[in-house]
Amino acid sequence: MSETVFLVPIEEVFSSKGRTRVLKELALAGELNVSELCRRAGLNHSTTKAHLHVLISAGLVEEKCFGRIRIYRYRLEDVRARAIKSLLELWIV
Repeated sequence: MSETVFLVPIEEVFSSKGRTRVLKELALAGELNVSELCRRAGLNHSTTKAHLHVLISAGLVEEKCFGRIRIYRYRLEDVRARAIKSLLELWIV
C-alpha cells in the first residue's frame, strides 16, 4: 500500500505562529478536541479550524468524528509528522 503524498508546501504549514502552536499542541498531546486545542493554543475557534484545515490537507493531522464531537489526531504514521514531533521535543527540552 503506498502512502498518499500531499502537496502542501512546508512554507504554508509553518507560515503562521498560530498554526505552529496548533501543530505543536497536537504533536505533544496526540489528540485533542477542538475546544481544548483552542484553549491550549490560545486561539479562537474559527482560527483554529482554519489552521486545522491546512494541517489536514498536509496529511499531518486527521479528524475523527463521534456524532457531533470532533477529535483531531496527530498522524504519527506520516514520516514528516514524526520528524516534526522529534524537532519539537528537542526544541522544547
